[in-house]
Amino acid sequence: MPELPEVETVRRGLAPVMEGMQIASAEARRPDLRWPLPAHMGARLTGAVVTALRRRSKYILADLDTGETLIIHLGMSGRMLISGVAGRDMQGQFHHTHPAPEKHDHVVIDMANGARITFNDARRFGAMDLTPTAAVEDHWLLANLGPEPLSNTFNETYLSQRLAGRRTPIKTALLDQRIIAGLGNIYVCEALHRARMSPKRLAGNISAPRIATLVPVIREVITEAIEAGGSSLRDHRQTNGELGYFQHNFRVYDRAGQTCPTPGCGGEIRRIVQSGRSSFYCASCQR
Repeated sequence: MPELPEVETVRRGLAPVMEGMQIASAEARRPDLRWPLPAHMGARLTGAVVTALRRRSKYILADLDTGETLIIHLGMSGRMLISGVAGRDMQGQFHHTHPAPEKHDHVVIDMANGARITFNDARRFGAMDLTPTAAVEDHWLLANLGPEPLSNTFNETYLSQRLAGRRTPIKTALLDQRIIAGLGNIYVCEALHRARMSPKRLAGNISAPRIATLVPVIREVITEAIEAGGSSLRDHRQTNGELGYFQHNFRVYDRAGQTCPTPGCGGEIRRIVQSGRSSFYCASCQR
């Protein structure tokens, strides 16, 4: 499933062709994805202006001048692909060249500037919903999310308070979206390795000084991944169809059996299963 860096990469790719632009038409080519699509979604989107394009955790939020917000979740295999933007004519409009529709193109949004945004989702675990903008933070998908890892509210004091007394492994705690929004398996494995912290260590037993070192490492990993366009392991594509590149910078994720890259370590990267998820770590330098 795309994690925060992948979703932020998609949002940044969509912003130049959607933000401040009018939706000329929108078509839902099936009634549902993971859940039923909003009633009359095409009609409610058509003619609306996208006033802002935001991200909350792993969700893209398109605020509309109609007072509604379109919530987009990519699911396991969802892609938002842009066509018709190869160049502009003398009037500043994009060229209107679009590929033929494919089998899994489930939602198509045509912008007034000539750009087309196609939501393609082979496995249909993605989702879209429309909700009043004024109450979007109360939407059931967003209401219980923790702070963003790059926000000021995510800091040593906050994380120490949330981890206090927890008897779950730190790996499991960091994946809890109620504690930190947007972190997934890849980036938690990478952050814990950089912080030299074992994924098996109980969250409530981690000292404040060690938590203080973990917070900036999480920020560092997320920032680097966004700059690299996210990680493409199976389905993730940027809006121009290109792959992300952060997978080439993995230190431990999916590297079981390889030598730990920490200078002077020489340990072997291991794979264990925690709460049904693969954890990759070095038992020599992660304590």
